[in-house]
Amino acid sequence: MKKSKFIKLAFLAFVAYLLPHSVSAQDKEAEKLITESNKAKTAFIRTDPSMATLFKSSYGYVIFPKIGKGGLIVGGSGGNGILYEKGKAAGLVKTGQLTVGAQVGGQTYREVIFFENQDALNRMKESKTEFSSQISAVAVKSGVSKNAKYTDGVSVFTQDLSGLMAEATVGGQKFKYTAF
Repeated sequence: MKKSKFIKLAFLAFVAYLLPHSVSAQDKEAEKLITESNKAKTAFIRTDPSMATLFKSSYGYVIFPKIGKGGLIVGGSGGNGILYEKGKAAGLVKTGQLTVGAQVGGQTYREVIFFENQDALNRMKESKTEFSSQISAVAVKSGVSKNAKYTDGVSVFTQDLSGLMAEATVGGQKFKYTAF
């Protein structure tokens, strides 16, 4: 009986030791992603200064500093980003996409998704937002965001980082939100 209690206590002590290290690693990963998101935001605004207005006026936004994408007939992409609600970092968002159609290549890009109101933001938080061919992203160029329109409370912008991809596909982009 004593040996069993000792094993349980030793196990609890071990878990108690590991827990802060695990949380610390998650915090460092989130801090790094926030830093990368801030750099991506600066890059978006540098390319199109009028985007500063969208960052200030939207209810919230998600910045994905780097999304990787590749495909040959069937393709996929994925990346991690930070959700900002009313200008403050609120949580981690993971995205994944599966596409089918004429496609070949690979690329990396940044993406920012603006939410016009709380309802649109809540749909993403609840993983009810799915983008497909009906909502398309706008490639950021100088002045492009001045005429930006929200579709179902959402507006999406991308900025190429590297690679080349040719595609005519159908697919959907899904999100998984985790609050800080």
